[in-house]
Amino acid sequence: MSESTTADASIRDTPESPGVRPGKGAALGAMFLMATSAIGPGFLTQTSVFTAQMGAALGFAILISILIDIAVQLNVWRVLTVSGKRANELGNIVLPGLGWALAALVFIGGVAFNIGNIAGAGLGTNAMFGLDVKLGGLLSALVGIGIFLSKKAGVALDRIIVILGAVMILLMLYVAIASNPPVGEALKQTVLPDDIDFFVITTLVGGTVGGYITFAGAHRLIDSGITGPENAGRVTRISVSGVIVTGVMRILLFLAVLGVVATGVALAEDNTAADAFHQAAGEVGLRMFGMVLWAAGVSSVVGAAYTSITFVTTQNIQPRNRNLLTVAFIAVCAVIFLILGTAPQTLLIFAGAFNGVILPIAFALVLWVAWKRRDLLKGYSYPKWLLVVGAVVLVLEIYLGWNSLTGIADLWN
Repeated sequence: MSESTTADASIRDTPESPGVRPGKGAALGAMFLMATSAIGPGFLTQTSVFTAQMGAALGFAILISILIDIAVQLNVWRVLTVSGKRANELGNIVLPGLGWALAALVFIGGVAFNIGNIAGAGLGTNAMFGLDVKLGGLLSALVGIGIFLSKKAGVALDRIIVILGAVMILLMLYVAIASNPPVGEALKQTVLPDDIDFFVITTLVGGTVGGYITFAGAHRLIDSGITGPENAGRVTRISVSGVIVTGVMRILLFLAVLGVVATGVALAEDNTAADAFHQAAGEVGLRMFGMVLWAAGVSSVVGAAYTSITFVTTQNIQPRNRNLLTVAFIAVCAVIFLILGTAPQTLLIFAGAFNGVILPIAFALVLWVAWKRRDLLKGYSYPKWLLVVGAVVLVLEIYLGWNSLTGIADLWN
């Protein structure tokens, strides 16, 4: 497969030719599709808001969320790619109608998250240029639509995502150093926290592997032909790498905001993340953060739209038709965002919490296939230790999801 074809698979199904081993481009595309979907406006906003609320104690929630993320992605990516079937397809095979029910939940969660992504992009333009959040969000949605209307967008998008990921990490590192956070206290609170908030943990998990994000990379790998038992080890490395990228980003952002909060500065409630960077790095920091937030918003709009549409279409759909459906998805999300007029920060936190509630349902399906449906895994002997770890995480997710329902209700009261 050529480089351009491989890269373009991030937007259009381009299965590998039979007998040809998929290249590194498809693997990197899947990893960064998951990572950039996770490292979006919701990710930045949630981490900043919760750091301002909890201080160093948020370190414990971040640690738990990273461990859960790894356990979830190891199981989800392996089951889906070994079977060669998307999550909704597996659901319908296991129990007729289950796949469509899951698709509906993920689709609704994708809409909620994409409204938040558009809102977050609006926050980014506000930080950069002082534009009205609604106007900035609308313009950002149009950029996302333009990407899916362009036949060659995939090549540029994959490269830009890698560059933006590096820029975001470097920016986080710079601000984390500039803000001079109390690292010792953060390490202590990570192990022995003064405060544990289940809603916060569920929201962090939902923002990185909840809802559509759980399946973004795995569905991309399936579309790129990286499937079957022979690719199980490769898929494991890709999935863990993606979680590590998001984990590093969250830790650096946590330390950056913590350094500001530790000085006693009261951050703005309507755009906490932007204010934190402004306080830490001055006017330049604010503008740079706005640029990264906008880029994260647009890339997440693309990731959410792409993955959500894969849940309500088959693998045989024509690329052009799926692109048009994706354009419609983004357009509807933009209209809802303009109509609701809800504070963007509230939307972003709600989206993560909602996806955290969806996660136990989808994860239970994956574990059932791994445990009972070896026929769907082409005879692959699923590692028992991975299944046990997944079962433990599932119980924890159910508990966290139940507790987060109260948090969601409180958020909108």
